[in-house]
Amino acid sequence: MQTFDFKHILPLQIRFNDIDALGHVNNSVYFSFYDLGKSSYFEAVEKGPIDWRATDIVIANVHADFLAPIFMHNKIAVRTAVAEIGNKSLRMVQQIIDTDKGDIKSECTTIMVGFDPKTSEAKEISNEWRSKISLFEERDVNRIH
Repeated sequence: MQTFDFKHILPLQIRFNDIDALGHVNNSVYFSFYDLGKSSYFEAVEKGPIDWRATDIVIANVHADFLAPIFMHNKIAVRTAVAEIGNKSLRMVQQIIDTDKGDIKSECTTIMVGFDPKTSEAKEISNEWRSKISLFEERDVNRIH
């Protein structure tokens, strides 16, 4: 995964029911952690709560690599960034890290697409999102100029 200066880091709490029979966080739980990171990231970009029922971006693809196990007493966080925005999609990158050791436990790439909830069709990523994300990331994230 490309190296990023992550502007958004969300501490995570591991719950007892996140642990599987092998004593580590179940792989399916990582996706909940990534979702928490995504929603918190977009609320940070928006500087407030988002009405997710009226959102105009949705997940199209998620890919995660599990690099090392997470155990009950690890202190972890999810780091989130938008790598780039194309015409109708954006690529988001995330890492779950051990905050004590700095180890990367898992990496995730998510493709999100612009979406019109009224027509249920893909649409271009809005200029509003482009501007706000670029401002938050402190760099131009637009792939198309």
